[in-house]
Amino acid sequence: QVQLVTSGGGSVQPGGSLRLSCAASGITFGIADMLWFRQAPGKGIEWVSTIRSSPDLITYRESVKGRFTASRDNAKNTLYLQMNSLKPEDTAVYYCETQGIRGQGTQVTVSS
Repeated sequence: QVQLVTSGGGSVQPGGSLRLSCAASGITFGIADMLWFRQAPGKGIEWVSTIRSSPDLITYRESVKGRFTASRDNAKNTLYLQMNSLKPEDTAVYYCETQGIRGQGTQVTVSS
């Protein structure tokens, strides 16, 4: 049974930083492509980033390029999303996903 537990969300001021984590179990993490999604209030879910297992290719949506960094620690079965220079429009519930399965999400609020 695949489980994805996301943590690290919170409230920050514009320009602040947060680091999200997604702990995975029930999968062979080292060969799994991992994705980050988010859903802002009143809006649909949007893709944020994909980090592939092989090759170690990472892609981002245009609006987060240069500010967000996805990474993975295969030894810890954990996916990360380092978010810097946060903007109010980054406010959303953030989810990790693999193999069509999405975790429970963590709230990120950017507000002054």
